[in-house]
Amino acid sequence: MVRNVVSVILCGALVAPLAATGAPAHAERGSPPVHAVVGGKLAPDGWFPWMVRLSMGCGGALTAPRVVLTAGHCVAGTGPDTSIRVIAGVADLKSPNAIVARSVTVIRATGFHGEVNGDDWAVIKLDRALKLPVLPLSRGGDDGPQTILGWGQTGETNPVQQRRLRYATVSIVADATCAAAYRKVGVDLVAGESICASAPGVDTCQGDSGGPMVRRTGRHGWVQTGIVSWGVGCARKGYPGVYTQVSTFQAAIRAATRRLA
Repeated sequence: MVRNVVSVILCGALVAPLAATGAPAHAERGSPPVHAVVGGKLAPDGWFPWMVRLSMGCGGALTAPRVVLTAGHCVAGTGPDTSIRVIAGVADLKSPNAIVARSVTVIRATGFHGEVNGDDWAVIKLDRALKLPVLPLSRGGDDGPQTILGWGQTGETNPVQQRRLRYATVSIVADATCAAAYRKVGVDLVAGESICASAPGVDTCQGDSGGPMVRRTGRHGWVQTGIVSWGVGCARKGYPGVYTQVSTFQAAIRAATRRLA
């Protein structure tokens, strides 16, 4: 899946969730949205070794050697699932050094009922442990610059998802500001479960759903602060990208990861 583009025509705006099809997903009000990294740079090999690409068109991050954290809207539900192909360990999806694994089973948040309604996270058990670094989860205190990354579209009207991983820097947007923006298109932000971020001309887009938003914890360290969830279009002025707030769910994600690891 890509960042879901929830399609709600209201006040002349299109609310688009990030979908997993490579093209914007169109839904009625209350359905999930779609996203890729707009305004990003190519990621050098080895910079984000925990980043993975999922075959349905979503991103994800290793939260344990055998477990991927992604968005709830990227998967069909909880239970056995051997349909997901995972590419890891590379920035270039065509690299001969790519590590390929498959899903075994999935746990999706029990409260998930579409991206805009919160609880937009899931963990996927792989058929083997990967010898790659894992990405720690944030416990909170997520102010400051954030990094978004993915293989999705580089523009709202560009239907081509990317072969090379891209990344960009965004800033946190206050819950009140973000909620006010989305009320204009008839969507109520689930503030306690969401974290919003933006920068001029920068955003996630179609194909970035499920990927991590991260912040630095030192010269070489990162923690995951968000999961790409939804938004109105891609990099539209006044509409920040909306991410699942990892610190809200970190205890539940850790518990689900332990069940699968």
